[in-house]
Amino acid sequence: MTYGAKLGLLASAMTLAGCMGEPAKTAGSASARSATAALADAAGASKGTATVTDTTAGLRLVIDASGLAQGAHGLHVHTVGRCDAPDFASAGPHWNPTGKTHGKDAPGGPHWGDLPNLIVGTDGRGRLETVIPGTQLYGGAAPLMDADGSAIVIHASADDYRTDPSGNSGARIACGVFSAP
Repeated sequence: MTYGAKLGLLASAMTLAGCMGEPAKTAGSASARSATAALADAAGASKGTATVTDTTAGLRLVIDASGLAQGAHGLHVHTVGRCDAPDFASAGPHWNPTGKTHGKDAPGGPHWGDLPNLIVGTDGRGRLETVIPGTQLYGGAAPLMDADGSAIVIHASADDYRTDPSGNSGARIACGVFSAP
């Protein structure tokens, strides 16, 4: 066997060995932990899905919504994994394990349940992708998936990003409980 052939064989063996290690847990990988919520209105009609995935930066949240009124809608993670109609009050308050004020524009804010507004087009669809930094699905001091779970709520109006406790975002019009696949 020639020297070049030996080098090629060695390089192939090293590449194969590198592929056999533990896969990284990043967004998009098959091993990333995730939870999904089916969003529904008070009548039970589907309004889309929300998925959270563990990443090294925190929780990556993707919302795909449909059948909503055009405009901006407040969007928040809530502390309890329940969505009892008609008002979804069973979802509890916003997820706020850090004890901060509501709203990214408020002094002392934001808390982990605060999310950017969901912008819905004329076709009734909206998509949002964001990261909730510093947290994870399971384990740690304040995981999203604790003993009573968590929910995500879409509100009727835009969040003003400063008024406590809910950013003046109006009624809860859609809700979904996060559950692991």
